[in-house]
Amino acid sequence: MNKSLLLASLFAAVALTACGKKEEAPAPAPAPVAAPAPAPAPVAEAASEAASAVGAAADAAASAVGAAADAAASAVGAAASAVGK
Repeated sequence: MNKSLLLASLFAAVALTACGKKEEAPAPAPAPVAAPAPAPAPVAEAASEAASAVGAAADAAASAVGAAADAAASAVGAAASAVGK
């Protein structure tokens, strides 16, 4: 009796579980990717101009750092003179 009750419960649990499952829809296929077009000549020119601008900006930044260092050194010198008085 116990085995048949256990078997009937197991069968009912499997049946209820199977009825509750729903199939998932398959994922949509990815869209085909087009090959990128070759870069036109103006892009190459723009890249060259951008590289030149970066170089100029780096030079300007270096000179600004030098000027700031000089100003800081002058300020330290002036502070040392003021303290010494």
